[in-house]
Amino acid sequence: MAHAFDINPLDATFGAVVTGVKLADLDDPGWHALHAAWLDHALLVFPDQHLTRAQQIAFARRFGPLEFEMAAISNVRSDGTLRIEKDNDDVMKILKGNMGWHADSTYMPVQAKGAVFSAEVVPGIGGQTGFADMRAAYEALDDVRKERVGRLQAHHSLHYSQSKLGHETKKADGEYSGYGLHDGPSPLRPLVKTHPETGRKSLLIGRHAHAIPGMAPGESERFLQELIDFACQPPRIYHHDWAPGDAVLWDNRCLLHQATPWDMSQKRIMWHSRIAGDPASETALAR
Repeated sequence: MAHAFDINPLDATFGAVVTGVKLADLDDPGWHALHAAWLDHALLVFPDQHLTRAQQIAFARRFGPLEFEMAAISNVRSDGTLRIEKDNDDVMKILKGNMGWHADSTYMPVQAKGAVFSAEVVPGIGGQTGFADMRAAYEALDDVRKERVGRLQAHHSLHYSQSKLGHETKKADGEYSGYGLHDGPSPLRPLVKTHPETGRKSLLIGRHAHAIPGMAPGESERFLQELIDFACQPPRIYHHDWAPGDAVLWDNRCLLHQATPWDMSQKRIMWHSRIAGDPASETALAR
């Protein structure tokens, strides 16, 4: 018997809840079964895991090298004090920016493969994480639109997406001046991505995408927003209500995700481990 856990599909075009497994104790046959389920469902939800940081990093590493081991996604400072929403500091601007649909690290030279994300402290209401199936979105396009998006590319930039919130990302003294806010050209990526392991096509869009070559800026922005509005609709979306100890694993090569608002006078502490993309399939296009 390869595994004893249960995989229960969500009421959506993707995703499943996995029960009867402790990720910290997963053996190799169990991991292979989970990996196959991940490629099929793209999002796996694991309730009641309560992973230590070391356990989360070790689980994420089974899927490949990590882009970074662990980052806190939180409105709580390292000294335990709460960030005040009205101060709207740079970290708060990043948290707000993450509420737009996006894929991780499309603004880097190599797009991320996926992520393990877990909940330590969750607010009483709000703060869900949404996911959207870009495979089903692509497949739902009519033939004319499929043919059109198949010919197009877009640039991806965190400077661009954050600037829409009034975030001055170029200033050197910002509290969040690091990941993704580098100098240099913004990567160019096709709007249709072929998954390197499953061969399924999906849309590669989201808030970092902009400036489609050959289109006027306004037309490009409208076209990309229309795609997001079309793609991120039921039954292609799922919003996860977090409980402390939950962990999720998602495939960044075919899903978008978003944070959602919560009462920021309440603490929300989440931990993100990002799985690095394979340069053979996730590298941006040469110009």
